[in-house]
Amino acid sequence: MTRVSLLLLGVLVLCALSLVTSRHEARRSFVELEREQARAHQYDVEYGQLSLEASTWGTPARVEKIAREQLHMQLPTPARIAIVDVPAGAAR
Repeated sequence: MTRVSLLLLGVLVLCALSLVTSRHEARRSFVELEREQARAHQYDVEYGQLSLEASTWGTPARVEKIAREQLHMQLPTPARIAIVDVPAGAAR
């Protein structure tokens, strides 16, 4: 009877240790999941900011301003504009 009791006690201790280990692992995984979700949210915010910045930098008014001020470009006069007709069969 004593051996059976000791065996059952050993099994009970192993089960308790297994339960504690699995709960600890679940809590650690949950903390890691929350950390990664926060990082993903931070990346989403940064992506939104960068998209807004990219769209601002590419506005036609800004491009024209830089072309005029930094590159010293100007619109061509109507006399310098040539319109070329493309035959219907040549266009793809």
